[in-house]
Amino acid sequence: MIETIESDFLKAYKAKNEVVLSVLRMVKSAMNNRKIELKVDSLPDADIIAIIRKEIKQRRDASVQFRNGDRADLAEIEEKEISVLETYLPAELSDEEILKAISNVIDELKPNGMQDFGKVMSTTMKKLEGQAEGNKVSSLVKQKLLNE
Repeated sequence: MIETIESDFLKAYKAKNEVVLSVLRMVKSAMNNRKIELKVDSLPDADIIAIIRKEIKQRRDASVQFRNGDRADLAEIEEKEISVLETYLPAELSDEEILKAISNVIDELKPNGMQDFGKVMSTTMKKLEGQAEGNKVSSLVKQKLLNE
């Protein structure tokens, strides 16, 4: 994944594609910060995916704020950056696949309703390894625990 980002960065630099260039520059910076934080030489793909998801979330929040502030021009820039970042994420699982994983975790942990939400949520997120957004998984876990 690192090689792909580096390669795309060079292509964007040569093509003078400012949107892609600035987004990838930011991702590379976040990756370097994470490597320094962890004191490692390289990051696994799971960490890179987590960084990209975090950046997407920040941009979605900013886009909403810009739309609320009648700054559609700035919101569109954020949305373009989101579309660039999303190209580096693996395909997300469908709701049915997520529900199946949640059911497996529930069968394994045998939770006592909503009080064990945290256990079910953390175990499910570990099993899905970045293949689903936390918000979606959270709402499906709540739905599943409330119906049991």
